[in-house]
Amino acid sequence: MSAEQLTAFWAAVEADASLQEKLSASTDGEIDTPIEAAAVVAIAKDAGFTITAADLLRADAEAILELSDEELEKVAGGEPYAIFLIGRNAGWW
Repeated sequence: MSAEQLTAFWAAVEADASLQEKLSASTDGEIDTPIEAAAVVAIAKDAGFTITAADLLRADAEAILELSDEELEKVAGGEPYAIFLIGRNAGWW
């Protein structure tokens, strides 16, 4: 996995409203299906980053293992943009 590419992509997403809009249009706030992962990979590729669906899903799983109880409750409760909470916790940006 290219952790650097994934970290750089999430930093770009945080700084770029057009990337945020593309992600919002392609996912439900989480990347939890192969179709959503493929869409994010395509968005990243268009933005000049090289990541894979496996990279995203692996990073997501690793980040979930590091969540606090409070953060787990937010994610389980369907809080919007839970993936951004996870990403921030994982140090993606």
